[in-house]
Amino acid sequence: MRINNLADDGPAAPSPEVAAGALTGRTAWLITDGKIGMDVQVLGVAEALGVGIALKHVAPRRPWSLVAPWGPPDPKDGVGRPGGRFTAPWPDVALATGRQSIPYIRAIRRLAGPATLTVVIQNPRTGARTADLMAVPEHDGLSGDNVFVTLTAPHGFGPKRLEGLRASPPREVASLPSPRVAVMLGGPNATYRFDAPSLVRLKIALASLKRLGTSFLVTASRRTPAALMDAVAQATEGAPRIVWDGTKDNPYVLFLAHADLLIVTADSVNMTGEACATARPVYVFEPEGGSAKFTRFHNGLRRYGATRPLPATFDRLESWRYAPLDSAALIAREIERRWLARAAGNGS
Repeated sequence: MRINNLADDGPAAPSPEVAAGALTGRTAWLITDGKIGMDVQVLGVAEALGVGIALKHVAPRRPWSLVAPWGPPDPKDGVGRPGGRFTAPWPDVALATGRQSIPYIRAIRRLAGPATLTVVIQNPRTGARTADLMAVPEHDGLSGDNVFVTLTAPHGFGPKRLEGLRASPPREVASLPSPRVAVMLGGPNATYRFDAPSLVRLKIALASLKRLGTSFLVTASRRTPAALMDAVAQATEGAPRIVWDGTKDNPYVLFLAHADLLIVTADSVNMTGEACATARPVYVFEPEGGSAKFTRFHNGLRRYGATRPLPATFDRLESWRYAPLDSAALIAREIERRWLARAAGNGS
């Protein structure tokens, strides 16, 4: 097991013998069930590799969908059969994430053999033989010789992309006074409840920021309930702000790039990890609820120095520095290292 991003002084550097770009121009299949949160992770790693991308969404029928990840792939996809969606010529790398993708990556590993390096993002729950490499967040608690651990999940919002966006801010964002506070909202899940007392706590904290003269960049996710959005709108009313109303494109990445500090709700592991790619201060608001797994995740980011709990009220603004977390790049370098080692062993 290789553990990365855990040092207090920033993320671990990739192995010195591996230069970025070892797989540039090679081919990769990206296998997910089509959910945006899944696509973002495999696309982020593939873009960091510089490979040619074939995005393959799977939607197995019953009973195959019910027995995933442990069962076989749906025969309709023709895995290994001439004319099927998953057959030779095999890609150099196959990346998969999500329960429904696991039967496919397992079959590809068996059929393609050493021609394809198979990679699973997140814990597949099906054991070490699922893929050649499993890249998992530290809070999953998985270990093994073919396990590569990072603090956050991969995504496509790496430091280079954010720096490019910062070079040319949109007029409506640039016109907002600093400090600009991005408020990234998730919503209820099996772990967290956004009950009335939680909304009151969030409103009080945001209202105290408003009194300090901040502006706001507010965006929501598909899980954000109207009551949560209304609470944030009420707390920031009268301050300079942009509030995404759900129409047109979500300005989420622009808010990431141009915020001076960020507030993220604790329920969203992806949004919290993406905020930590900015190297800007990140406050985490925790509503009622929680779990041991979420606690491990948030404690890891606090130890790293990226996040702090959202205070009940602000009487001043804090600032702190940390190296940006770019798990997609770290995973890409580990894939390149293993691919080069395999190629050398095969004499190819």
